[in-house]
Order: sequence, then C-alpha cells, then structure tokens
Amino acid sequence: MDSVDMSGMMAEIGAAARAAAAELACASAERKHAALIGAAEAVWEARDAIIAANAQDMAFGVSKGLTDAMLDRLRLDEVRIRGIVDGLRMIAEQRDPVGDIIAEWDMPTGLHIQRVRTPLGVVGVIYESRPNVTADAGALCLKAGNAVILRGGSESFHSSSAIHACMVKGLVQAGLPAAAIQLVPTRDRAMVAEMLRAVEYIDVIVPRGGKGLVGLVQREARVPVFAHLEGICHVYADGDADLAKARAVVLNAKTRRTGICGSAECLLIDRAFWARHGAVLVQDLLDAGVEVRGEGEIAGVAGVVPATADDFGHEFLDMIIAAKIVDGVDGAIAHIRAFGSNHTEAILTENDAVAARFFQRLDSAILMRNASTQFADGGEFGMGGEIGIATGKMHARGPVGAEQLTSFKYLVTGDGTCRA
Repeated sequence: MDSVDMSGMMAEIGAAARAAAAELACASAERKHAALIGAAEAVWEARDAIIAANAQDMAFGVSKGLTDAMLDRLRLDEVRIRGIVDGLRMIAEQRDPVGDIIAEWDMPTGLHIQRVRTPLGVVGVIYESRPNVTADAGALCLKAGNAVILRGGSESFHSSSAIHACMVKGLVQAGLPAAAIQLVPTRDRAMVAEMLRAVEYIDVIVPRGGKGLVGLVQREARVPVFAHLEGICHVYADGDADLAKARAVVLNAKTRRTGICGSAECLLIDRAFWARHGAVLVQDLLDAGVEVRGEGEIAGVAGVVPATADDFGHEFLDMIIAAKIVDGVDGAIAHIRAFGSNHTEAILTENDAVAARFFQRLDSAILMRNASTQFADGGEFGMGGEIGIATGKMHARGPVGAEQLTSFKYLVTGDGTCRA
C-alpha cells in the first residue's frame, strides 16, 4: 500500500474508534465485564488456533534473526494462553474506575464541586513481539471506557490477529461496538507514522517495545505519549542485606526472564557486603550462565569480563549484567542517578533507615526493597495487566492500568447561583 492508502486507512480506523469511544464512555460496568469474560472464554476456546498462528510468527522471528530473549517474548503455549485468560478475567473483576468521585467539596458561593473519573477517549498502542499485549491493552482500555487502536509488531502479526478476533467476539456478544478494539490489519510500518500524527483521532499513544521503537515514538509523535525508553533496572546489595534473600533476589531479577523491561541490568554491591561475603552474588550469576561485566575488584573474579564504560546504563535484555562495588547507599544512589532510566530499582537490606534513604532520594517510577525487579508488572501490582510502564512524570507513572487510563472532569452544581 502507498502512503495515501495508509492515510485513508488511518482515517477509517480513527473515525470508527472515535464513534466507539463515545459509546463506551456511557457503557455500563456490567456490559464491559461481560465483554471481557466473553473474550476470555473465546481465547481459551481458540487456544489451538492461537498456538498454530504463533508457530507461524515464531518461524518468521527465527528467519529475521531474533535473539532467544526476543523469541521468548514472542512465544505462546497453553500455559501462557492460560495467563492471558486469567489476566482478562482479573481485569473483568476489577472495580470500574469510570465515574469514580476523586474529590468533592462545597464553596462559600453555594457551588458543590466534584472531580470525577472519565475515559481518555481513544488510545493507540504500538508494540513489538509480545502478542499478549493485544489482550492486555484491549482489556484495560475497555475497562476504562476507551476505544483502542492496536498496532502489533510484524513478528507477532498472526498471533495478535488470532487474539484480537477473540476480543472482538467478546465485544459483539456483550452488545458493544466491534470498533472498540481495533487491530491495524497491515505490517506496513507507514501506519506507525500515521498513528503518531493522528491528533484528530488518538488521545494518547503507548509504545511497548525496544529502545528503537520507543525513541522513534517519543521523537516523532504529535499525540501525547505514555512510555519508558529503557528498563535499566538496578539491584543494590547493601551491607546489611540478608545473604539468603540477596542471593535469591539477584538471580531471579536477572535470570527469570531476561527479555522483559523489569530484568536487572546492573548489580551494585556495597563495599561492606563485599568485605563480608566476597563474590558470592557474582559467582551465583556466573554459575547460572550469566555473563558478568565487572568493574574494579569484581573484574578480578575468575570468569568475569572487565566492564567498559558503555556497560553501565545499558539495557542488555539478555543473560548479561554489569556489576560494580559502591561505597554504601549514597554510592548506589549516585550511580543510579547517573546511569538509570527511572524505571525500577531494588535495594536488598534489613536496615530500615538505609531503605528509607534509598526510597526518598531516588525518583524512579518503581522502587523495591528485598524484592525482585521482575515484579515491575501491572499484573503483579494487582492491576490484572498493564498497557505499559510509564517513567515520565505527567499523568501516568509506573504500571499503566485501567485507572491510569482515565482523566477527570469537574461536575459543578448550583441552585440558581450567580457570581458577584
């Protein structure tokens, strides 16, 4: 298709989304619940077809030379489809945020004022690899009363299409407009540019993918963006860390799934921890098959690769981690401020005062204590799923769930009240 066709497609999809959003803004919580339960049932019923579609995508991914970590993000099996179904059901059972009264007060003039949650309108989601985003984003936008336009990656085209068909089935069964959840029906990258310019149709863009995609969106979008550029997550082992907890958390934070944005990319070890326990955390990583790129004394550990300046502040998304010894919590804070991406940082310590200092003096979207950075996920935060992680400071921050996909309006009531 040429650019004219892409422009026409955007106009058609956008107009349908605007019309659907107007209807969704007034849809009852019961109808949205029914649509999500229907979608969950349809996904489970179609699991064999979804897995078959995913096999096509996996073959395409292999032919494109995707890394093992990226292929893992793409892969679907019955267990992961069950996770999609469970996520849809969890979102369905959440309280509907639309219409919530955030605050209300009376003025001396006689006015009664309420600040009430309202849908954003139309959300555009541009994502790579992970086909489950089709369900997560569709469900969360619907829960918040928004229409959504989904543009999945070329490598997940068949999987996303199969899941999208199930979402539409749920909508139609519940009497909601099929255009409430639309999937761009082309792999043509020109459609991404069309979405980024579509200010008359789209109210916010959420990119889910690598640095290249997110950077492109942040540079070129005329539509507001919720996003994080990179997930450069740090784990700091304090001198007062519990050794058993630290060993478990560091391994999980790096190795559970290396291709997700919550994977730890840098290990910071307090000099006091190093003096007490030596290279135990580094050795655990090496034994697990992780390539450790260490600085200073860590570089002297057998099997460690000496770190370069570029290894700090780098998102590996692979079985690689940078490591460095720091002088106490302030040394860790200074390093994270210099090299972090404001995504997720974890401190391992039994010292309440040190943990409080870490929490107070860092401004990442998510800060954790004695817990793996792999928990940086809307589903693990009780949101059922997430449309993405936002590291900016405007509107949404951290996991973006249904509540974060709303805005608000003021409802003002008087009694023939006039301003003096």
